[in-house]
Amino acid sequence: MLKEDLKLAKRILNERRLSLVIVKNGTVLYESSASGIVDLVKAVISLKHKMWESSVADKVVGKAAALLLAYSKVKGVFAEVLSESGLRVLAENNIEFEFKKLVPVILDREKRTVCPFERLTLRVQSSEEAYRILRSLV
Repeated sequence: MLKEDLKLAKRILNERRLSLVIVKNGTVLYESSASGIVDLVKAVISLKHKMWESSVADKVVGKAAALLLAYSKVKGVFAEVLSESGLRVLAENNIEFEFKKLVPVILDREKRTVCPFERLTLRVQSSEEAYRILRSLV
Protein backbone atom coordinates (compact mmCIF):
# COMPACT_ATOMS: atom_id res chain seq x y z
CA MET A 1 0.00 0.00 0.00
CA LEU A 2 2.96 2.33 0.60
CA LYS A 3 3.79 2.72 -3.08
CA GLU A 4 0.15 3.35 -4.00
CA ASP A 5 -0.27 5.91 -1.21
CA LEU A 6 2.91 7.73 -2.16
CA LYS A 7 1.92 7.73 -5.81
CA LEU A 8 -1.51 9.14 -4.91
CA ALA A 9 0.00 11.81 -2.65
CA LYS A 10 2.40 12.88 -5.43
CA ARG A 11 -0.37 13.00 -8.01
CA ILE A 12 -2.62 15.13 -5.80
CA LEU A 13 0.28 17.43 -4.89
CA ASN A 14 0.94 18.12 -8.57
CA GLU A 15 -2.60 18.14 -9.94
CA ARG A 16 -3.98 20.46 -7.28
CA ARG A 17 -0.77 22.49 -6.99
CA LEU A 18 -0.59 21.90 -3.27
CA SER A 19 2.39 22.11 -0.95
CA LEU A 20 1.56 19.18 1.34
CA VAL A 21 -0.50 15.98 0.99
CA ILE A 22 -0.75 13.16 3.53
CA VAL A 23 -2.29 9.83 2.44
CA LYS A 24 -2.88 6.60 4.33
CA ASN A 25 -4.54 3.45 2.99
CA GLY A 26 -5.78 5.30 -0.08
CA THR A 27 -7.41 8.10 1.93
CA VAL A 28 -6.25 11.71 1.96
CA LEU A 29 -5.78 12.68 5.61
CA TYR A 30 -4.52 16.22 5.08
CA GLU A 31 -3.73 18.65 2.31
CA SER A 32 -2.49 22.22 2.23
CA SER A 33 -1.49 24.89 -0.24
CA ALA A 34 0.30 27.05 2.33
CA SER A 35 4.04 27.44 2.00
CA GLY A 36 6.42 26.78 4.85
CA ILE A 37 6.54 24.18 7.59
CA VAL A 38 3.68 25.50 9.74
CA ASP A 39 1.00 23.34 8.10
CA LEU A 40 3.11 20.23 8.54
CA VAL A 41 3.39 21.06 12.25
CA LYS A 42 -0.39 21.59 12.38
CA ALA A 43 -0.95 18.25 10.63
CA VAL A 44 1.29 16.43 13.09
CA ILE A 45 -0.56 18.04 16.01
CA SER A 46 -4.06 17.37 14.67
CA LEU A 47 -3.56 13.90 13.16
CA LYS A 48 -1.33 12.48 15.90
CA HIS A 49 -1.08 8.68 15.58
CA LYS A 50 -3.18 8.71 12.38
CA MET A 51 0.01 9.75 10.57
CA TRP A 52 1.76 6.51 11.53
CA GLU A 53 2.67 4.57 8.40
CA SER A 54 1.25 7.27 6.12
CA SER A 55 2.80 8.64 2.94
CA VAL A 56 3.62 12.32 2.58
CA ALA A 57 4.23 14.45 -0.49
CA ASP A 58 5.73 17.85 0.29
CA LYS A 59 7.19 20.62 -1.84
CA VAL A 60 10.20 21.14 0.43
CA VAL A 61 11.69 18.79 3.01
CA GLY A 62 14.64 19.93 5.05
CA LYS A 63 15.95 18.59 8.33
CA ALA A 64 13.17 20.23 10.37
CA ALA A 65 10.41 18.65 8.25
CA ALA A 66 12.23 15.30 8.11
CA LEU A 67 12.49 15.22 11.90
CA LEU A 68 8.74 15.92 12.18
CA LEU A 69 8.03 13.14 9.69
CA ALA A 70 10.23 10.76 11.68
CA TYR A 71 8.42 11.79 14.87
CA SER A 72 5.12 10.97 13.14
CA LYS A 73 6.40 7.55 12.06
CA VAL A 74 5.53 8.03 8.40
CA LYS A 75 6.61 5.27 6.01
CA GLY A 76 7.13 7.17 2.76
CA VAL A 77 8.03 10.69 1.66
CA PHE A 78 8.18 12.44 -1.69
CA ALA A 79 9.85 15.85 -1.81
CA GLU A 80 10.06 18.20 -4.76
CA VAL A 81 13.16 19.61 -3.01
CA LEU A 82 15.06 17.66 -0.34
CA SER A 83 18.05 18.89 1.65
CA GLU A 84 21.06 16.70 2.35
CA SER A 85 20.39 16.83 6.10
CA GLY A 86 16.73 15.95 5.47
CA LEU A 87 17.83 12.97 3.39
CA ARG A 88 20.06 11.77 6.24
CA VAL A 89 17.22 12.01 8.77
CA LEU A 90 14.83 10.08 6.52
CA ALA A 91 17.44 7.40 5.82
CA GLU A 92 18.42 7.06 9.50
CA ASN A 93 14.76 6.55 10.39
CA ASN A 94 14.15 3.94 7.66
CA ILE A 95 11.64 6.14 5.87
CA GLU A 96 11.39 5.41 2.16
CA PHE A 97 11.84 8.57 0.13
CA GLU A 98 11.89 10.00 -3.37
CA PHE A 99 12.84 13.48 -4.50
CA LYS A 100 13.13 15.59 -7.61
CA LYS A 101 15.98 17.85 -6.50
CA LEU A 102 18.61 17.42 -3.78
CA VAL A 103 20.09 20.63 -2.34
CA PRO A 104 22.80 21.26 0.27
CA VAL A 105 20.46 23.34 2.50
CA ILE A 106 16.96 24.80 2.51
CA LEU A 107 17.03 28.57 2.14
CA ASP A 108 14.62 31.20 3.44
CA ARG A 109 11.93 32.65 1.18
CA GLU A 110 14.29 35.33 -0.16
CA LYS A 111 16.91 32.63 -0.89
CA ARG A 112 19.53 34.64 1.01
CA THR A 113 20.27 32.57 4.08
CA VAL A 114 19.43 29.23 5.70
CA CYS A 115 15.74 28.74 6.50
CA PRO A 116 14.99 29.76 10.11
CA PHE A 117 13.41 26.35 10.86
CA GLU A 118 16.53 24.62 9.58
CA ARG A 119 18.61 26.83 11.89
CA LEU A 120 16.37 25.89 14.84
CA THR A 121 17.01 22.18 14.27
CA LEU A 122 20.64 22.44 13.21
CA ARG A 123 21.97 20.71 16.33
CA VAL A 124 18.83 18.71 17.13
CA GLN A 125 19.21 14.94 16.80
CA SER A 126 15.97 13.71 18.35
CA SER A 127 12.65 13.86 16.52
CA GLU A 128 10.92 14.35 19.89
CA GLU A 129 13.04 17.43 20.63
CA ALA A 130 12.38 18.81 17.14
CA TYR A 131 8.64 18.33 17.65
CA ARG A 132 8.73 20.20 20.98
CA ILE A 133 10.66 23.10 19.44
CA LEU A 134 8.55 23.38 16.29
CA ARG A 135 5.22 22.86 18.05
CA SER A 136 5.96 25.83 20.32
CA LEU A 137 6.10 28.09 17.26
CA VAL A 138 2.56 27.34 16.04
